[in-house]
Amino acid sequence: MASASNHRFPSRQSSQGGKVQGNGQTGQKADYVYFDRSLNGFTEGAMPRAKSAQLKLEHYYKVAVDSAIERNTRRVELERHLQSETMMSEERKNRQLHQLGKKESTFLRLRRTKLGLDDFRTVKVIGKGAFGEVRLVQKVDTGKIYAMKLLKKDEMLKKDQLAHVRAERDVLAESDSPWVVQLFYSFQDTSHLYLIMEFLPGGDLMTMLIKYDTFSEDVTRFYLAECVLAIEAVHNLGFIHRDIKPDNILIDKDGHVKLSDFGLSTGFHKQHDSNYYQRLLENGPSSNGAPQSARNSVMVNSINLTMTNKDQIATWKANRRKLAYSTVGTPDYIAPEIFLQKGYGKECDWWSLGAIMFECLVGYPPFCSENTHETYQKITQWQRYLAFPDDVHLSREAEDLIRRLITSEDKRLDVEQIKKHHFFYGVDWDIIRRIDAPFVPHLRSITDTSYFPTDELDQTPENAATDPDAASKDLAFLGLVFSSKPGWI
Repeated sequence: MASASNHRFPSRQSSQGGKVQGNGQTGQKADYVYFDRSLNGFTEGAMPRAKSAQLKLEHYYKVAVDSAIERNTRRVELERHLQSETMMSEERKNRQLHQLGKKESTFLRLRRTKLGLDDFRTVKVIGKGAFGEVRLVQKVDTGKIYAMKLLKKDEMLKKDQLAHVRAERDVLAESDSPWVVQLFYSFQDTSHLYLIMEFLPGGDLMTMLIKYDTFSEDVTRFYLAECVLAIEAVHNLGFIHRDIKPDNILIDKDGHVKLSDFGLSTGFHKQHDSNYYQRLLENGPSSNGAPQSARNSVMVNSINLTMTNKDQIATWKANRRKLAYSTVGTPDYIAPEIFLQKGYGKECDWWSLGAIMFECLVGYPPFCSENTHETYQKITQWQRYLAFPDDVHLSREAEDLIRRLITSEDKRLDVEQIKKHHFFYGVDWDIIRRIDAPFVPHLRSITDTSYFPTDELDQTPENAATDPDAASKDLAFLGLVFSSKPGWI
């Protein structure tokens, strides 16, 4: 048999009507055939379909290779750990390796299972917004309870929100932190993208502030300390949240906090938009000390209702929840450098924490106004507008911390300086998530939604609709499908 190296194979003709050259008439070797490549004869839609197929294939094999690398890494890490366990029997080591293999197999089967809306039963709608809604759902086969976030594809594409939802999916998928809401699955149909996340039954900090108006300094210290650790966890993932506000600080069944809603976060990802707030600003409507020696910050008091009747914030309070569900949202907690587009880093999240602290102790954010554009202006001129009301008495430590957070980015405290500030005297940062919270939700069942404003919401769930442009939208959302990690099963 002749060796394959003795033959020269012509390239396959890639288009209709290609011309053959050769046979020695052009000076080329007679045993080689040349083709003129041309797109003539292809239909108008052929190239977009080819590009779509290319992207889908590339994504499929990238996911497959990345998953194989992750499986191998987990196996190597376990083997390395077991080798260091000199007192463990070989039988027990083999049993642990076998258990890992079973868990990986279960995970692979789960990934091959295509989830859809029919796999979940809607219990109640617990939130509505400009881009969709949030439902309390139950998985049909296991009975487990989740929060399902539905996002309308056409609305996100129309309002240029795709980079934001990619950011949210990336943060949730990459994190296994107890301070970040856990993502279990994501899938899509022709009209919606679905994020299946853990359900936190205690509601959010915004609802608590609407109900209680202000917190004591001890209660504020507890929530602020947990927020510090949560923001630090997001920063350690390589992300900046950019949208830290009471609406996005959720309360779990034990009364501890978790961060959610990473739709405006940014990281080292080229697909994460960073010009969102600048566009909002441009398009906005025109408009005419020493620690207290006896303080033990883990011994928190119960939350007490303290009402105020400040006329200047009546409009803001009345519209608070409406702003939370709107497309624009509330800018009250956003750092000035984000608006001014001077360049910013993770220190912008610490400004937001200072604004939340101010609201917890005073009853409203430091720059709230009757319209959002006026709020933008106040924030960018914060030196002129930051003021503490005379009828609210704060400790020196509390006021000092607020002033060291709501300040220019070059003077703002970093996470280690915040932890060492006198306001947090007595906080044990290592165990705070294990101590009793000042407020623990009293739940009647695993589907209790009493800490969500469900009475204000239309309980008719959105229906999936057939979309004639589904193929192009699916391509835009390529790579957003996700199944939980093996450790979460």
